[in-house]
Amino acid sequence: MADYARHGCFGKLARVLLLVPFAAMLAVPLYNRAEPALAGIPFFYWYQLLWIPLGALLLLPVYRAENRDKSGRH
Repeated sequence: MADYARHGCFGKLARVLLLVPFAAMLAVPLYNRAEPALAGIPFFYWYQLLWIPLGALLLLPVYRAENRDKSGRH
């Protein structure tokens, strides 16, 4: 039972990571500018595009925590 509680806690903490890209996209005044441009692409666009792979990387610990929780139950 204690083992499940430990994994469950990790799963809950991992889910908090899902709020990071959400909050980053809501903070429009922080990235509503053209400079610094990357290969001619204004910051406004490449910042948002950067969060696509970052969001996927942040989903990885959540996915693993969910699978660990499910495999621990019998």
